[in-house]
Amino acid sequence: MPAIYPFTAIVGQERMRRALVLNAVDPRIGGVLIRGERGTAKSTAARALAALLPSVKVVAECRFGCDPEKPATWCTECRERAERSEKLEAITRHTPFVNLPVSATEDRVVGTLDIEKAIQKGVRSFEPGVLAAANRGLLYIDEVNLLDDHVVDVLLDAAAMGVNIVEREGISFTHPARFILVGTMNPEEGDLRPQLLDRFALSVEIRGIRDARERVQIMERNIAFEEDPKHFYDSWEEKEQELSHQIENARKLVDEVTYTRQNLLSIAALTSSLNVDGHRSDLVILKTSRAQAAFDGRRQINDRDIALAAELALPHRLKSGPFQREEMGMEELQERIEQLQGGTSGENEEETISELGGEETGSPKKA
Repeated sequence: MPAIYPFTAIVGQERMRRALVLNAVDPRIGGVLIRGERGTAKSTAARALAALLPSVKVVAECRFGCDPEKPATWCTECRERAERSEKLEAITRHTPFVNLPVSATEDRVVGTLDIEKAIQKGVRSFEPGVLAAANRGLLYIDEVNLLDDHVVDVLLDAAAMGVNIVEREGISFTHPARFILVGTMNPEEGDLRPQLLDRFALSVEIRGIRDARERVQIMERNIAFEEDPKHFYDSWEEKEQELSHQIENARKLVDEVTYTRQNLLSIAALTSSLNVDGHRSDLVILKTSRAQAAFDGRRQINDRDIALAAELALPHRLKSGPFQREEMGMEELQERIEQLQGGTSGENEEETISELGGEETGSPKKA
């Protein structure tokens, strides 16, 4: 197995690293699109994140990596095994990293049902696709703007629903498809359609670092890694383990993170004032805010969490506005939120929302 460059050794690109980590904390956020020029560590960061993610428990002999602690999400095969009273043992495996080729077809992505075998022998035969391999792992799409639009739609649908359902001629097969979706692209080679852009929960635009000292750091670290990958990784292992444990703890905490009605009003006022189309951005900001709070070890979101989330969730959803100015950052967003709160101060700021109808509305109800 080739050596993987440590995630914590990446110089700069704070927004990109934060967007990746928050999706690792809660894949339900819906993925991240990284847009930037060549040679800015886009693919390096995606591979490095997968390498440091905590190991996961899966059902033994399951082709889809089902979670033994969540029977409601099991694939068709695991449910049938349970119905036959088979004992489903649990094993631990590393988080998978799946790289989707640009030439991938829909069948290659979702998997295929063998209709002929079903008709002739009465046996349901399902050949897993990329979504099965990526379940509970990281699915990486390089040059996502060059992928067929229909295939991108299928991937984004699966990422949003967390399940893959394949139906052919009255025969169906279901398996979980919950993964961290990371797409990268170089805008010089063409952009995604606005409809597809909006489907990516978070987006970051990165550029080559201009600071001379940081550029020197990049050269020094890369040379050291190429000369002795193992020694270089060993020197960063402590930081890698620290971040891995922080992500693992945040995953356990994220469903317990609560928010007030005032927090929801702040999000709604922010997106409304910036003329953001639709409501997906509001939900994304809420989910990302909860992941940020969990990552920081807190059970309640605050205005800073909302500002940090908006910084990642809004740029690709705005046709025009302050995000087009490079200096518009998280601090200014936080100031804007505080200003907008003046118009919602009449609401009950202390009312804690514990249930708003399920996951799609950001409910802290446990999964």
